[in-house]
Amino acid sequence: MEAHALHRMSATLSHRGPDGQGIYLHGVNGRSLLNPDDSATLERKRGRVGLAHRRLSIIDLATGRQPMTNEDGSIWVIFNGEIYNFRELRAELEASGHFFSTRSDTEVLLHLYEQHGEECARWLNGMFAFALWDERRERILLARDQFGIKPLFYTWNGRRLLFASELKALASELGERQVDYQALHDYLSLNYVPGPRTIYRDIFKLQAGHLLIGDRNGISIRRYWDAPFAGQRPARARHASTEELAEELLGRLGRAVRAQMVSDVPLGVFLSGGLDSSTLVALASEVSDQPVRTFSIGFKDPSYSELSEARLVASRFGTDHTDLVLNGEVSELVPELVRSFDEPFADSSAIPTYYVSRLARSRVTVALGGDGGDEVFAGYHTYVAAKLAQRYRRLPRIVRRGLLSPLVHLLPSSEAKVSVDYMAKRFVNGAELPEERAHFSWKEIFTEDAKAKLYADPLSSATADSFETFAGHFAQCSQRELLDRLQYVDIKVYLPDDILVKVDRMSMAHSLEVRVPFLDLDVVEFAASLPAAARVNGWTKKYILKQAVKRILPSQIINGRKRGFNVPLAGWMRRELHDLVHDYLAPATIERQGWFKPQAVAELVRQHQSGTIDCGRNLWALLILGIWTEQQPLSC
Repeated sequence: MEAHALHRMSATLSHRGPDGQGIYLHGVNGRSLLNPDDSATLERKRGRVGLAHRRLSIIDLATGRQPMTNEDGSIWVIFNGEIYNFRELRAELEASGHFFSTRSDTEVLLHLYEQHGEECARWLNGMFAFALWDERRERILLARDQFGIKPLFYTWNGRRLLFASELKALASELGERQVDYQALHDYLSLNYVPGPRTIYRDIFKLQAGHLLIGDRNGISIRRYWDAPFAGQRPARARHASTEELAEELLGRLGRAVRAQMVSDVPLGVFLSGGLDSSTLVALASEVSDQPVRTFSIGFKDPSYSELSEARLVASRFGTDHTDLVLNGEVSELVPELVRSFDEPFADSSAIPTYYVSRLARSRVTVALGGDGGDEVFAGYHTYVAAKLAQRYRRLPRIVRRGLLSPLVHLLPSSEAKVSVDYMAKRFVNGAELPEERAHFSWKEIFTEDAKAKLYADPLSSATADSFETFAGHFAQCSQRELLDRLQYVDIKVYLPDDILVKVDRMSMAHSLEVRVPFLDLDVVEFAASLPAAARVNGWTKKYILKQAVKRILPSQIINGRKRGFNVPLAGWMRRELHDLVHDYLAPATIERQGWFKPQAVAELVRQHQSGTIDCGRNLWALLILGIWTEQQPLSC
């Protein structure tokens, strides 16, 4: 490994760590820590193993530099993230005879590996991606946290293993890249590329809760943790009262928030005004000795703006509140968003996430976010829809298909935030499918038939049904309860490959660290142990969470409609983003890029611009892909 190549890769990630950098090289003549500013040395140094790190200083600002080594220099680590139980782990390790020279959570990884070997990740509660080189065993260990909060990519050609926190660091070393057609196919279904694939044929995501071990024999990958919705229900959760469960949950959440507020730099909270973020504000206010800093984003369109709810919570808890109203000035931002994600990613809520991250970074270095609450406590409409569909399917077929479905499809299209027509049409279509396929259909942007009509050759014959990614995870969950299976799959796919990707890239674009207390291990394992009725009770989503916080939050927040960072996408595609659509989805551009039939894309544009059909989500996916394709040196 050339030292200057390590430096180049590290430089592409400077936004993730602007406060410092370090390079370790292990060669035939021993090991060395290199000065990244010494270009002459970097040009001539080579080694068998190299580690490079960019630091965003959060804890132990003085002595937490990386790469970090153990006492005798035989084990080295680079680490991205935070270990929330590092103090408890440190105390246990010191009691076993380990000596520490820093206050950082990074050093815990070294001693934990000395104590437990490759099983060390099992002991961690936090968000992390780390690489650990064991010089004596000539072994490298890569690990990613249980939920995929922190990213980790790798490529292996049979001789050389490269890995990094973002695709761009690897892509910069591979030159011209080949697109993975199946990844592209899945992107069009979901608006993101589900792991372990990436958009590139030879680069992969290390899955959440997995280890990669590399040595002279090659690499091996295995899972060290699985989402507990696939396990057995403990007796405690089956027999405790709702009040007891709610009290225990609130205690666990409080401890998670307290642990994740540990920081040597300023910290704040993203506040949407919804249940999850408001819960974090309430719990953070209980343990903070000064007003909590909160940050919110809204829109001029009142049907999409939730600033009134956010301001209500901010006033209730006396926070130091800052908010911003977006005016739809997004066209110049979109190409920058595409570059930040490195592969096609079309969750449009990345736009407000980008802006709220920029707003927060102007005052803090760390923020708490409410992500994960919907997956852990069953907050999505789709979970209620699945329950309702079980009853709907009992209706006579002639009533469902001959009466209700045709009536629903006569509903006029609406641009409202949660439109009745959109939800109803999705419901009646999905309710005719098997339960697991129906869950996938809620997430589908382009169906398999729609993609087949869109594709130009040879793409049309090179792919499998995108549902297979979901089907593989469904097969791993043995629970009879449908809700358990749905949550399990969302935690395995949607959470790590959409929600957490969005938060990580948009926050790191501004060198902001975002922590997610709802994904604390103790919280998740408790929630998964609860009966399904404690999560969805009747038609009430997040039932146990609402019971837990009803004494500390305003009733308007607990009983309000589901919040989220949705954007007025359909209108934007007709107005603010019209010029981008015209440029990147023009027939000449589509033909030159070679993925799709120009006339098929033109028809989608025509239908949307005329108002005949809302194709906003579909066009957004194609627009993002078009911009990404123009930015890349690709070999198709």
